[in-house]
Amino acid sequence: MNLKELKELLELVLAKGITEFELEEKGVRLKIKKGADPQPQPEAIESKPAAQLTAPPTAGTNASADPIEEDGVTLVRSPMVGTFYRSPDPNAPPFVDEGDNVRAGQVLCIIEAMKLMNEIESEEAGEVVRVFVENGQPVQYGDELFALRVST
Repeated sequence: MNLKELKELLELVLAKGITEFELEEKGVRLKIKKGADPQPQPEAIESKPAAQLTAPPTAGTNASADPIEEDGVTLVRSPMVGTFYRSPDPNAPPFVDEGDNVRAGQVLCIIEAMKLMNEIESEEAGEVVRVFVENGQPVQYGDELFALRVST
C-alpha cells in the first residue's frame, strides 16, 4: 500500500463514518480506530518518500491564536506516524527555519517511519511562519508540523 492509497482509504473511512477499521496486507497491519481522538491513528503503515499530504484541520490540534488563524496561512500536517527530523543528518543545518521562504516541492523535513526516511515537501510556495515540532520528536498522523504563509 503506497501513501496515496493510504490517504484515499483514510478519506473513505472518515467520509463513511466508520469508527474502526483494520487491514493486513503483505505483512503490514493498519488499524484505524476513531474514539475520543477525532482523527484516525494508524499503528503501522508501509511508506515511501512522498509529498506532504494536506489533512483537513480538526478540533483538538494545536489551536493557538497565533498566525495560524490569519488568511493565507496553511498548516502542513504529518501524513504518517513516525519520528520528525528537521535536517538530513545530525550535523547538517535544518531544511527550513521560521522566516524562510520556500518553493513548492522544497523539502521541509523528514519523517522516519519503519526505518524509511520520508521527505515531506511543501505543496505551496510561501514563508515558514512556525515550526511546531522539535527535532527527533515522534509525530502522529495529522499532527501540525509547519505553518506557511502562502505567497500570492
